[in-house]
Amino acid sequence: MGTSGTLADALDAGPVLLDGGLSNQLEAQGCDLSDALWSARLLADAPEQIEAAHLAYLRAGARVLITASYQATFEGFGRYGLDRAGTEALLARSVELARGAADAARRADPGRETWVAASVGPYGAMLADGSEYRGRYGLSVRELERFHRPRVAALAAAGPDALALETVPDLEEAEALVRVAEETGVPYWLSYSVAGGRTRAGQPLEEAFAVAAGRDSVLAVGVNCCDPEEAQGAVEQAVAVTGRPAVVYPNSGEGWDAGARGWTGRGTFDPGRVRAWTRAGARLVGGCCRVGPDLITELDGRLGSRLPPPGLSPGLSPGPSRRSPHPGAG
Repeated sequence: MGTSGTLADALDAGPVLLDGGLSNQLEAQGCDLSDALWSARLLADAPEQIEAAHLAYLRAGARVLITASYQATFEGFGRYGLDRAGTEALLARSVELARGAADAARRADPGRETWVAASVGPYGAMLADGSEYRGRYGLSVRELERFHRPRVAALAAAGPDALALETVPDLEEAEALVRVAEETGVPYWLSYSVAGGRTRAGQPLEEAFAVAAGRDSVLAVGVNCCDPEEAQGAVEQAVAVTGRPAVVYPNSGEGWDAGARGWTGRGTFDPGRVRAWTRAGARLVGGCCRVGPDLITELDGRLGSRLPPPGLSPGLSPGPSRRSPHPGAG
């Protein structure tokens, strides 16, 4: 679990900095993410690259690492010939890799608190066709529960400090995810992807955020992987509806072309906005797609956080971490 106090305790004390986009950092490290499994493929093929990406964000000042499990599912790995046990091992490995990086940070600075959040992406992420940005898959809440339950259980069993129910496009999927997360007893945050002041599926944010109101284990509610211009209003609404801290980690402001699998437009992410976010009640803040370590460092400075110690250098070895045997894809 966390290095000392819980993540909930940390949020009570003030804002906590999340990491940035994992895929863009992996690409910066030279990784090829062109297939349907995206970054999840590296859990099997190049786990050391994932741990290196986590370390890059720790050096930037992040205190919460989000695992490389966003697009990791039993169905997705099954299409590549991996059986259930092999997929469970890779889901566990996603937590172990982030924990290994966090342990390295703690060894460099014993007073440093770092937490690991296991990413749970939406059903559409498994389809790899951009439908996570639309929702409305034609599945019932119960069917979505059946899809999410096995991997949420596997991630929870690996011992993260929290679950990140993230980039959720549809309040019906949020209902399924929250029900499944509540079964685990692991604290979690719920984060929607939004556009035009509504969920990607078109529902009012007031109704969407209400899905998490009154839930026992929810740490924060908010938005991620959205245009930075959407963040402020969403934070205000999330806090007003739920009475809980908000989580906010927008993307760079560029647009994703699912057909071409590429980014369009220009970046508009401004770290200077973070003060307004925290004044409105945001306590988990960071960046999503195309927000790299440099911008996370700027956010860290704006928050007034303690910078990572000089000993956490680019050449720092993460040391041994608990890893499942390489399962090999069939």
